[in-house]
Formats: sequence, structure tokens, C-alpha cells
Amino acid sequence: MRILIVEDEKKVAGFIKKGLEEETYAVDVATDGEEGQNLAEMNHYDLIILDLMLPKIKGLDVLAHLRTKNINTPIILLTAKDSVEDKVTGLNQGADDYLTKPFAFSELLARIRSLLRRGQSETKTVLQVGDLTLDLVSHKVKRGGEEIELTGKEYSLLEYFMRNAGKVLTRTMIAEHVWDYNFDTFTNVIDVYVNHLRKKIDKQYDHKLLHTLRGVGYVMRE
Repeated sequence: MRILIVEDEKKVAGFIKKGLEEETYAVDVATDGEEGQNLAEMNHYDLIILDLMLPKIKGLDVLAHLRTKNINTPIILLTAKDSVEDKVTGLNQGADDYLTKPFAFSELLARIRSLLRRGQSETKTVLQVGDLTLDLVSHKVKRGGEEIELTGKEYSLLEYFMRNAGKVLTRTMIAEHVWDYNFDTFTNVIDVYVNHLRKKIDKQYDHKLLHTLRGVGYVMRE
């Protein structure tokens, strides 16, 4: 899953980015409202973390602009303000959640997971395709009951495939969700990671789950 952080306090942004990357999310950071608004319009994000007090364009104005553009990405507002009026204003303008600074990272993570589950219309925390399972909380991956060790990026890639089981995913779609905006789309990195993943989840099994559609992309199916 790919997340955009719009936060002008570099220490706070760095803290959130590091924590989310450790949880295998792909993360982009914007340090002012104008940059954040542009990134949100140019790229597809699964979730946006938006500070209210931003230079150039205020967070509420960014929020209102994105909603008028029919960008319905879930948005969590971050702010030092904790008045009821501020919360009501943000939620009324289209925010999905609200978190007051200072906050515990574990609470932010729980809210992110809740919103992403809502976006996927699911309440379970375990994804399953055939005999392959992925626990979204513990990050444990098993096939046929046997645990499979994955790198962070392999896990992110597998999660994206499993959330979209049965759908054809192009390399562009994969890059947009699993890598950040510094990713070089002209490399063969995606193919390399898919091959690594396939060796771990498919190689020793007769029934294959991950398939290549030449010239198109990939699809995971039971």
C-alpha cells in the first residue's frame, strides 16, 4: 500500500515515514500544502496523512480541493489543534479520521489499518488465496501451513497481489502502489521482485498461484 505524508515538521514526517516503511508501506513525503496537493493529484495513493498547519496551502484547503476533484482517497488529519470545532470542520470537509499531536505511532497505525480495511470492504485481518495466507497484523505469510520468510518489499508486493486476486495487474499499477515516486519505471526491478516472490510461494508447489501474462502484467488466482 502506498501512503502520502503531507507534513512540514521534518522530524515528525521522518518519524512517521520510518515507522510506516518498517511496516512495509511505500511512502512519499511532501513538506508543504502545494507539493502535497500536486502529488495527490498526480499519483494514486491508498491513504493520505495530512497536517493542517502547512505552508503555502493550508491542510483544510488541500482537503477541500482534493474532494472537489473527486479524489476520494482516505485522509487522516494531523494537527496540534484539539478543539471540537477543528475536528468537526475537518470531518465535514471530507476527512476520514483525525489525530491530535502528540500521538502514539501504534494508534496512527491502527487507524491506517482500519481505513485501509474499510476501503477494501473487509473487516478481516488475514488475506487468503487458495492455501496461501497473509496476516496483516503479524506480517506472517504461510502456504499449506508452512511459514514463508519474505523481505519487506516482497511482502508489500504479495499483499497487493492478494488484495487484488483475480485481477490483471500491470507493471505501472504495481509501481504506483508498491514503490514510491522515486522509482525508476524503466528498470526491470518489478520483474526481479516478482520472480523472487514466485520462487518463495510457488516453486515447490504443483499448483501455481502467481501467473505472468506476457506483454500485459501479472495475475494471482487460486
